[in-house]
Amino acid sequence: MNSSIRILAVNPGSTSTRIALFEGTSEQASSELTHLPVDLRCLPNIQDQLPLRLRAIQGFLEAQQVQVASLDAVVGRGGLLHPLPHGTYRINERMLEDLRTGVQGQHASNLGGLLAFELVKDTGKPAFIVDPVVVDELLERVRITGLKGIRRRPISHALSQVASGHRFAAERSSRYDALNLIVAHLGGGISVGAHHHGRCVDVNDALGGEGPFSPQRTGSLPAFPLIDLCYSGRHNRDQVRRMVVGEGGLMNLLGTSDVRVLTQRYLAGESEVVEVLDAMVYAIAKAIAALWPAFDGESVDQIIITGGVARSEPLMAKLLKGLAALPAGITLYPGENEMLALAEGALRVLEGREEAKDYAQRN
Repeated sequence: MNSSIRILAVNPGSTSTRIALFEGTSEQASSELTHLPVDLRCLPNIQDQLPLRLRAIQGFLEAQQVQVASLDAVVGRGGLLHPLPHGTYRINERMLEDLRTGVQGQHASNLGGLLAFELVKDTGKPAFIVDPVVVDELLERVRITGLKGIRRRPISHALSQVASGHRFAAERSSRYDALNLIVAHLGGGISVGAHHHGRCVDVNDALGGEGPFSPQRTGSLPAFPLIDLCYSGRHNRDQVRRMVVGEGGLMNLLGTSDVRVLTQRYLAGESEVVEVLDAMVYAIAKAIAALWPAFDGESVDQIIITGGVARSEPLMAKLLKGLAALPAGITLYPGENEMLALAEGALRVLEGREEAKDYAQRN
């Protein structure tokens, strides 16, 4: 890798914008630029926050004495675009329009591509996004459900999963597209994907209620009790959606989504915490094991576990025990590695190891 290539990575969140400057894969400077709630309340439309966040990034660059013209590229977190294959995408006019209009919903991540474009638009430098959450490479058999009109869709931690696949492949002097991998991202939400020779052919909708329950999400629920809840008259549609995503999982069961705190209580032997966390780990192990048929009889080269929850040593020990009988090794990449993943996606293109893709609306 060329350590002289300079890349700025931009990752907008609901109340902050994370930014990091890389030379090759080496992080030179980073910051989480916090935006005041009073300022954001005046700008409830996500798109209207663009100037505020852009000024904050420009302030960071000035403090670091970095000119945008000295960068080789700026890469932003991908937003809720139309479904697309994984990869690094040039930011083009069609993408900008879809990010502005929110074709699949309004979310802070939609600002990632817009900010990257605004930063470089007068410099001639390239702007990219990498592996947004809408990456969709599912096989048709995965989409079909038992009810007409309801089809499975993937909303997953594609950036983290694909980056973990590339990382494992590089460590084995191999290629991501030469391996069969099961990758589990364990964060506030949990997604578990089957990566068959460089294509994620099956993964749960981590935002839409599928998969294991997680620190903030209920995961898959029994249909009849959920139907009864929806028609009980006690909750409206928005309230039920918040229960499923944001207020579910560990937050609902134990009153907090902070796995660090819960790990200490787990080690202290609190019976309720032990019972719930063991159940979450069991659900994760079951989701991983359930993906074996996705490879049509081919062997699985490795199971990869990443995300913030992977930092919990007792939970990982429990998970590894539950997976011990499966015929594949297990690699842990603890923590959130989104900024490096963004930089690596741009770097693969700048070094000619991967072709940048052009975004086109898919009907």
